[in-house]
Amino acid sequence: MPSSRPARPLRIATINTNGIRAAYRKGMGAWLDSRDVDILAIQEVRATTEDVQQLLGPEWDILHDPATAKGRAGVAIASRSKANIHRVVLGPDDFDSAGRWLEADYEVDGKIVTVVSAYVHSGEAGSPKQDEKFRFLDAMLQRLPELQRHSDYAVVMGDLNVGHRTLDIRNWKGNVKRAGFLPEERAYFDRIVGAEGEDDYNAGGGLGWVDVGRKCAGEIDGPYTWWTWRGQAFDNDSGWRIDYQLATPALAATVVDCSVDRAASYDERWSDHTPVVVDYAL
Repeated sequence: MPSSRPARPLRIATINTNGIRAAYRKGMGAWLDSRDVDILAIQEVRATTEDVQQLLGPEWDILHDPATAKGRAGVAIASRSKANIHRVVLGPDDFDSAGRWLEADYEVDGKIVTVVSAYVHSGEAGSPKQDEKFRFLDAMLQRLPELQRHSDYAVVMGDLNVGHRTLDIRNWKGNVKRAGFLPEERAYFDRIVGAEGEDDYNAGGGLGWVDVGRKCAGEIDGPYTWWTWRGQAFDNDSGWRIDYQLATPALAATVVDCSVDRAASYDERWSDHTPVVVDYAL
């Protein structure tokens, strides 16, 4: 991605692989080979840096922050050229964000583009797991304005494990008391992109970030990015939209295309999530 590369949109994708080695066994490599991605954010890596490099190949530069507990979580950013710098610290010193937050700066056509691969806790209502999720979201809210000051062109993406609006979950009425759709969780997204129904929602509301997926899709159900492996959820498209690309206004203004790469059939899935791919014409 040096400034000398052919002028074309910068293609950025995010995917929760649910274990990258298993995803590759099921077909992730064929998807990646076909999509001409420049920067790829990965969540739930659950492998070593060496594993990731071997799977993706030598043409990719790999940044990887594994979780404290081996075989859990893990976030990575793969790119066609090296990052200028990367950071992994989020929140106070006593907060363990390992394997859940990775930032990198890239120079693209004379601009610094900051990319974050984020994996928010799934949580469990009324449990310590939910407390950890809220701590992570609190730290994220503190970091977002700092990122905006750091670069006009920043994108925070990944499995954020919250459906912001009723449009984001097929069976939202049955999930209002479950982690992922709790009112307290959704309020964090009100503070990031604005609240549903407000004039400035996704257009300067909240902290001013733009939910690119919703901006592109418009006011429709979904498109969903996660479906349980169980039952007929995938075939019935009974899913959740919990994978995001949240961009600063300057970066969001450059979006020329976005897609959710849903598998053609249940048998062709290689993760319980699906990639979210966005083209930015810088």
